[in-house]
Amino acid sequence: MEKFKNVIIGFGKGGKTLAKKLSSMGESVLVIEKSKKMYGGTCINIACLPSKNLILNAERGVEFTEAINTKNELTSFLRNKNYHMVADEATAQVLDGNAKFISNDVIEITLENGEKVQVTGERIFINTGATPVIPNIEGIKESQNILDSTAAMDLANLPKDLAIIGGGYIGLEFSEMFRKYGSNVTVLDINTTFLPREDDDVAQMIFSDLKDEGITFELGAQVQKITDVDGKSVIIFEQDGRTKEVKVDKILVASGRKPATTNLGLENTDIKVDDRGAVVIDDQLKTSVDNVWAIGDVKGGLQFTYISLDDFRIIMNQLYGDNSRRVSDRTIVPYSVFINPPLSNVGLNEKQAKAQGKSYKLYKQLVAAVPKARVIGDTRGIYKVLVDETTNEILGATIYGEESHEVINLITLAMKAKLPYTMLRDQIYTHPTMAEALNDVLK
Repeated sequence: MEKFKNVIIGFGKGGKTLAKKLSSMGESVLVIEKSKKMYGGTCINIACLPSKNLILNAERGVEFTEAINTKNELTSFLRNKNYHMVADEATAQVLDGNAKFISNDVIEITLENGEKVQVTGERIFINTGATPVIPNIEGIKESQNILDSTAAMDLANLPKDLAIIGGGYIGLEFSEMFRKYGSNVTVLDINTTFLPREDDDVAQMIFSDLKDEGITFELGAQVQKITDVDGKSVIIFEQDGRTKEVKVDKILVASGRKPATTNLGLENTDIKVDDRGAVVIDDQLKTSVDNVWAIGDVKGGLQFTYISLDDFRIIMNQLYGDNSRRVSDRTIVPYSVFINPPLSNVGLNEKQAKAQGKSYKLYKQLVAAVPKARVIGDTRGIYKVLVDETTNEILGATIYGEESHEVINLITLAMKAKLPYTMLRDQIYTHPTMAEALNDVLK
C-alpha cells in the first residue's frame, strides 16, 4: 500500500491550491478525481466561469450553439491548465478514479478499468464539492427532459420552451440567460414571495425587470407531477388552490445543491456528517478524525469558490503559519447574482437589520443618478447602504445595478477594516465609474 504525506479527494479550488502549494514545498501529494472533466473543480467546469461566459455571450447577442462552443473551449483550456498545475509538480500525482474510505486513514480507489488500489495518507483532505438536489416529484426521474445546471450548459440545441423549477439565485441567472438566447422561460417557485431574503423594494425592482424581459413567474407553485408527452414534458402544479399545467421542451431543476458525500465510505470511518450529509468540521476545518480535513462545499455552508480558497488559507496557516486563522473569522462575505444588471450584497440588508433590532442609518440612491450608468446605457437599480448609528461603520450594503459585483468588494474591504462610512464617502474615485456613486449615496 502506497503512503502519501497528503491525499486530497477532489480537484476543487481549495484542494488544487493546497496540492500545488504542498507539492511545491517538496511534500508528496496525491489528488484523486473521479472525472477527467472536473480537473480544477466545480467553478471552472460547471459553475461560475462557464455560466458567466454563457450569460455574457447572451447579452452580446451571440447565437446559442456558438456560445456553447465558446464555453467548451474555455473550460477545456482551464481544465488542462489546472491539471498540469498539479500534475507537473515533481512530488504530485493525479489519479483518476472513485475514492472510498475503508478506514480512518485508508482509501480505496476504483480506477477507470475497474482495478482497485489502496492508499493511505498522513493527512487527508475531503474536497468532493456538492451535487444538485433533485426534488421528490412524481415523474421527475422518468422524464427524459430533466436538466440540472451542468446539463443545461451542455445542450446541443436551444429549447423553445423551458421551465425552471426554483426561483432562487441560480434559477434566476439561468432564466435570464435562456430568455436572452430566445427561449420562452417559465419559473416555478414554491415561495409566494419573490426573493424573500432580499429587501422588498430591491426584490420588486428585480421582479419587474425580469418580467419586462419576457420571463413568466409562477409564485407559490407546488409542482405535483411531470409527464412526458410526444417528446415534451407537462408539469402539473398547484397554485392558490387551483391545478395548473405548463408544457415545455426542457425542465431545469434549480432547487439547490447538497454536499457530495454519498458513496464516499464515511460510514467506515469515525468522520461525522450532519443531517444533510455535510462533513462536520471544527473552527479550523478539522473533522472528527485526527488529520482529516474538509474543504469547500462538502462541509456545507456558503457554496462559493472564494470560500474554498479561504479554506486553503486556514489550513496552510494551521500547518505552517501562526495557527491564528479560523472559520469563525469569516463574518463579512460578499456575494453577487449575475442577472443583468447584477445584484450584490454584503453584511446586513434592511430586512435583516430590522429583524435583529439594529439601530441604523440608511443611505440609498437610484442607479439612474450615476453618470456611468448612463454611459453604459442601463440605469436600472438601486444602491442601499446601512450604517451603524453609533460607530459610523457600515453594517451592510445591497447594490442592484451595473458593475455591482466590483463595487461591493470595495464596501466589503471597508467593513473588514472597520472604517467609518465617511472614508468611502470622501474617497477620490476615477470618473466615470460606478464606484464614484458612493460619493453621493453616502452623503
